[in-house]
Formats: sequence, structure tokens, C-alpha cells
Amino acid sequence: MNRSNVGIYCKFIKRPMDITISSMAIILMSPILLLVAILVRVKLGSPILFKQKRPGLNEKIFVMYKFRTMTDARDENGQLLSDSVRLTRFGKILRSTSLDELPELINILKGDMSLIGPRPLLVQYLPLYNDYQRLRHNVRPGLSGWAQVNGRNAISWEEKFDLDIEYVNNINFLRECKIFYLTFKKVLVKEGINSETSTTMEFFEGSKIGR
Repeated sequence: MNRSNVGIYCKFIKRPMDITISSMAIILMSPILLLVAILVRVKLGSPILFKQKRPGLNEKIFVMYKFRTMTDARDENGQLLSDSVRLTRFGKILRSTSLDELPELINILKGDMSLIGPRPLLVQYLPLYNDYQRLRHNVRPGLSGWAQVNGRNAISWEEKFDLDIEYVNNINFLRECKIFYLTFKKVLVKEGINSETSTTMEFFEGSKIGR
């Protein structure tokens, strides 16, 4: 699908689907959202939501919402402890079930994100991308994506970017349906939640090999 057709598909098919599905999901899952919010408040304290700026379509910055999964535990110097220390058993459950991602439905409804697309990464990564990797921002970031159903945090950054760009260059309705189906399958079997060397995912420090 060429760039012009991608724009038409995203505007007239993908975006209306995002609005419809995300609004229905928020309504139907409101009891779960409320229950998780209460449990987060009781077990981890406030704020209930983790908010962080992320780059979206065309690298436009937006605030992404998630349920918090970590404590604010700090050392004697006031510095946050490592992720492995701050990530509680309850937080691990939220991540393994992807329940921490549910507030992103609000981002989808607002137009910051899409149901399917490359995952929104950290703002500080923007200067580190090469021209090839930057192509991932040609579409809205997603709640799930091609990289998420093909390894998620258990694959390398280069593999993840290759999958993101493959999605961007081959975006179509059937592929989106396939990703949607595989997302539910991955959540059920809890695959690829963590990398092999980190509790979450190592920071991206730029690719050694350019394109």
C-alpha cells in the first residue's frame, strides 16, 4: 500500500474503527478499570495512573496513560531504586496480563494512539534513531503491534524496529486483524513480557549498524 493509500486507510477505516472499538471497550470494561484502579491505590498508593510523554504520529509528543506498576522506593540519596526492586508482585501481575495498558484506551479515543501500531517509546530515544528507524512514526503508535506479537520485550531493539517498519510498509486491514488476534493469544500465554537480561526492557542507546 503506497503512502497515499495508507493515509486514506488510516483516516477513513482505521481511525473510525479505533474510535468505535476503544469507546465500546471503555464502557464494557469499566468495572475492570475501576477494580484495577482501586487495587493500585491500595497496594501501590497514588497516583493511580502512570503518565509519561511519548512521541506519536510524526513525532508529535503526547501524554500516555497506564496503571502504575512500581512503587516510588528510593535510596538514602533520594534516587529511585532499580526497576527490579520497585516492581512489585502485584505490578508483575498487571504487566503479565497487560491490565496496566488499559488506560491507553483513552489515548486511542483521543487520537494519540491506535489499537494497532508501533509501540510508543521514550522521548529521549528520538535523537538516537536513524532515518530507517524513524519511519515507525509515519503512523500512530499502537496499544499492540507487529513487534509485540513477535517477541515483545524478549527481542532486540533492531529486531523490534525491523518489525515496526515492516508493519508501516505493509499496513492493511488483514494484517491488523491478525495482530489483533495474536495479541489476545500472547496475553493469554504471557509471552515476551520481559527481556532476557532485564526486568523490563533495556534502554535503547542507538544502533551500532546504520541503514
